[in-house]
Amino acid sequence: MIRYIYGDELLKHERLAQGMFRDRAEQFKRRQGWDVTVDTNGEERDDYDALNPLYVIWERPDGTHGGSMRFLPTVGQTMVNDHFLHLTEGVRIASPVIWECTRFCLAPGGGARVSAALMLAGGEIMRNFGIEHFVGVFDRRMVHIYRAIGASPEVLGTSGTGPDQISVGLWAFSESARRKVARQAGVSELISDHWFRRSFGGNSIELALSA
Repeated sequence: MIRYIYGDELLKHERLAQGMFRDRAEQFKRRQGWDVTVDTNGEERDDYDALNPLYVIWERPDGTHGGSMRFLPTVGQTMVNDHFLHLTEGVRIASPVIWECTRFCLAPGGGARVSAALMLAGGEIMRNFGIEHFVGVFDRRMVHIYRAIGASPEVLGTSGTGPDQISVGLWAFSESARRKVARQAGVSELISDHWFRRSFGGNSIELALSA
């Protein structure tokens, strides 16, 4: 199932949070060789985890982390504006209707269905919070994953070649895309909506603005 958890609520989900940060260390540091910091607990965190982001987390039936993404409004501090302006020709992306998506992570054994479920959850954030686009930085290996689950971005800029290629992309999410990604995830749109409302309830837009 999908859980939507703000950073200041992670202590209530300690097992799930520990699994997410440890799987991030495994994926980004050990498998992909990124220059990221892993602490003595084997967890990968960065400065943006301290900004109370919204995490979308796939929780396995045994309560462990299966995959996750991190979201921040672009009107605040973001990775794309702080570190990747060279990919947008110096243009800062800052709008109340654009959020940044980072740290797309799959636990070992996570596959296409988990990837699609995470993307579907991103679509729920857009639909319920009044967000029009997500922006994010991605490497070459993600191109195939996005295409396979029907969630390819508009590429705003690219640098590097081969495995070192990185790009900034802008995602929209139409109703037809939502249906396609739901099929890929094997999750009905009603269940996806239920997971979102179980996490937030009430007025979702007001909750987003208060984050």
